[in-house]
Amino acid sequence: MAAKEDILEQIVEEYLLHAGYFVRHNLKFRPRSDDPRFITSQHSNHSDIDVIGWHPKKTGYQKLVVVSCKSWQEGFNPAKQINAAQKGTKLGGREAWKSSRELWREIWANAFIREIEEATGTKKFTYITAATHVVGDRSIWENHLMFRKHLKGNPVKIIDLAEMMNFILPKLSTTVAGTEVGRTLQLFKAAGLLSKDNKLSV
Repeated sequence: MAAKEDILEQIVEEYLLHAGYFVRHNLKFRPRSDDPRFITSQHSNHSDIDVIGWHPKKTGYQKLVVVSCKSWQEGFNPAKQINAAQKGTKLGGREAWKSSRELWREIWANAFIREIEEATGTKKFTYITAATHVVGDRSIWENHLMFRKHLKGNPVKIIDLAEMMNFILPKLSTTVAGTEVGRTLQLFKAAGLLSKDNKLSV
């Protein structure tokens, strides 16, 4: 299954596995048709929760992490995303708010949280935006009051590819990794493409 996932989703999975989480991919959610705000043309299609990680030993908001992956080559610019979503304009040919609809629309947030509770038995989690790299100030995204309101007070975090790789690489061993990304990195290490401090040397 992992081979069919977006490459950033695979890296997120490898990152979470090394951190001790059990991982699920691509849980679908959509608003309930009996919600008085439900509009057939706007709310009939499912959206996806990219990755969920559950940790058997952690507590509180860290026990469950819910990850939305943004594998955009130009990077993730929180200020640009917020500005476009608030103005109702498009980015990359798509209305900006739709790339994180569970943050911007309460009806989608309710559906998002309901699916998480059905899958995990809890409404308490950390919402993570995983990006290739972050352009600008990430705190305006992490501290956005509307996001926290729509997610019922659950914290919002951003993590980028470099942070995940810096966590994964030192933990690689000769035991066959659980994902294709992990196995690829093990091959890089075996071929001498990683330096002694576990950084890419080419």
